[in-house]
Amino acid sequence: MSTWSAEQVRQFLTAVGDDRLRAMWVIFCTTGMRRGEVLALRWEDLDLPNRRLSVRRSLVEVDYEVREVEPKTPRSRRSVSLDPVTVDELAQHRRRQAEERLTVGARPEADYVFTHPSGFPLQPQNVSQAFGNLTRAAGLPIIRLHDLRHTSASLALSAGIHPKVVSERLGHSTVQLTLDLYSHVAEGIHEEAADELGAVIFGGKVSRG
Repeated sequence: MSTWSAEQVRQFLTAVGDDRLRAMWVIFCTTGMRRGEVLALRWEDLDLPNRRLSVRRSLVEVDYEVREVEPKTPRSRRSVSLDPVTVDELAQHRRRQAEERLTVGARPEADYVFTHPSGFPLQPQNVSQAFGNLTRAAGLPIIRLHDLRHTSASLALSAGIHPKVVSERLGHSTVQLTLDLYSHVAEGIHEEAADELGAVIFGGKVSRG
C-alpha cells in the first residue's frame, strides 16, 4: 500500500489546475471512493445544498464496454458527506459541463457527473492512465489511482476521525476490516489515545518519551 501525505495531495491538486475533470480528482482525494463508484455518479446522486452524495452503483469495463454494476458489497451502497471545498468544486464543474454541452452539442449519457466532452461515460482504465500522467507531470511519487483511496483513509484516521466513520465513508463491510487495512495508522491513534487519557487522569499535557 502506497499513500501520499496531505502536502503531496495538495501538490497534486495544485498541479491539476483547471483540468476539466478537476472536481473528479478532488472527489477521489476527499472521499476515498472507488474508481467505479466515482465514474458512476449521476447528478441525481448529489445533494450539494446538504453536502452529500449517494453511492448507488459502479462503472466497470468489460470487453472494452462500459457497464453499470451493483456496488461491491451491501455496505458499499452508502451516503457520503462532503466538505465545503469539494461541494464548491462540484458546483463549478456542473456549470462548466453545462457550458461545454451547449458548445459541443453533447447529449448527456445517463447524466453522469464525469464524462467525455461528448457526454459519454469515461472508461475506467483511461482515467487511471490520466492519473498516472498527471502524477508524473506533478513530480510526485508514483502511486496507483486506487491508492488515493488508501491516502484518504490514512489521512482521515491520522486526523483523529473515528474508525467507524472512516469505515462507513469507505463502504467497508466491517470496522475491523478498516483497522486491519490501516493498522500502521491505528498504532499511532492508540498512542495518542493513551496520551490523552493520561492527560485526563494526571492533569496537564502528557508528552511522549
